[in-house]
Order: sequence, then structure tokens, then C-alpha cells
Amino acid sequence: MNKTNKWVSVLAYIVFFIPILVDSNNEEYKFHTNQGLTLFLLAVAISMVGTFVPVIGWFIILPLGEIFCLVLAIMGIINAYNKKMKELPIIGKIKIIK
Repeated sequence: MNKTNKWVSVLAYIVFFIPILVDSNNEEYKFHTNQGLTLFLLAVAISMVGTFVPVIGWFIILPLGEIFCLVLAIMGIINAYNKKMKELPIIGKIKIIK
């Protein structure tokens, strides 16, 4: 894999659908796109729950949940940069894109 391909995989954790647009048949792109999409859906779910649950949601769920998502995104970016197809903790086994 060349340098460009490495950066396309990294983009999956920022804008999850970019790698699939580049090459929908590449297994590594599919893997990182799936991880990025799952992470995005987790962040949306945390935001929704944290917004609608008064006080506890605003001061505990939202900050801790978003920090957790940020840590997972950094882990995914590091894995993609190092050309590893390593699943993220907790959400990594969820397969949305096959």
C-alpha cells in the first residue's frame, strides 16, 4: 500500500464514507469505513442521550462519551496510519458494511 492509500484509510475516521467512494472493493477501505461509521453512530447516540437526559446527561454522559469517542477515533487513525486492520474496543465487532 502506498502513502496515498494510507491517508485514505485515515480519512475514514474523520469523514467515514470517503474510502468507499475511492474504492468500494478494497477490503482495508471497507474495514476502516465500517469502523468510522460505527464510531460516528456511537457519537450521534451519545449526543442524543446526553442532550435529552437533564443534568446527568449534560454534565456526565456528554463530556465522558465524547471524550471516549475522541479516544476511539485517535486509536482508529493510528491503526489506519500504521496499516493495521485492528478492531476498536467495544464497537469494533459491529459490522454495518460488509
